[in-house]
Amino acid sequence: MEDELRIVPANRASPGDLDAIFGSRGSASRCRCQRYRLERGETFAGTPVEERAMRLRDQTRAGQPDASATTGLIAYLGDEPVGWVAVAPRAEHQGLVREFTVPWKGREEGRADASVWAITCLFVRTGHRRSGLSRELAAAAVAFARERGARAVEAYPITTTAVIEEELHVGTVPTFEAAGLTEVAHPTKRRKVLRADFA
Repeated sequence: MEDELRIVPANRASPGDLDAIFGSRGSASRCRCQRYRLERGETFAGTPVEERAMRLRDQTRAGQPDASATTGLIAYLGDEPVGWVAVAPRAEHQGLVREFTVPWKGREEGRADASVWAITCLFVRTGHRRSGLSRELAAAAVAFARERGARAVEAYPITTTAVIEEELHVGTVPTFEAAGLTEVAHPTKRRKVLRADFA
């Protein structure tokens, strides 16, 4: 990479930089990293994309460099925002806690345990993919969770790349293995749970 790579907490990025990463086309522009954060009874159809974008700006505290918390990290090449990783306490992801099978199947885990963090999304902008940025973001997310006091951090990657692009937001197994996570469960044919314990 010619330009210097920087990965910073999303609250240190401007709202405009956050919006630039997700763009105005494709699944990322519509989701805005809200898949696991919708409230009970909410749907994508019933929550306008403008609302989802506003929620992400609020969750990340974009443009608030002194904020004590944020929900992700942003990668820059030089001054260009090029990637995003969502990392926050697992219990903050209401959809993940409430109804998603993958983190819980066959495991005895306290769903309200805020000391376990989750990496729920990796996204790299078109033109910067297949350059190692996802691995850099995953490693940075693991380090960030540890620095912020997490007892453990988990990811829920897909086991194959033979999928539609939209499904790759959870990352791949090799990406998280390179970041030091190891398999603790294989709850479905296409998804695994990888984890690093810090205690």
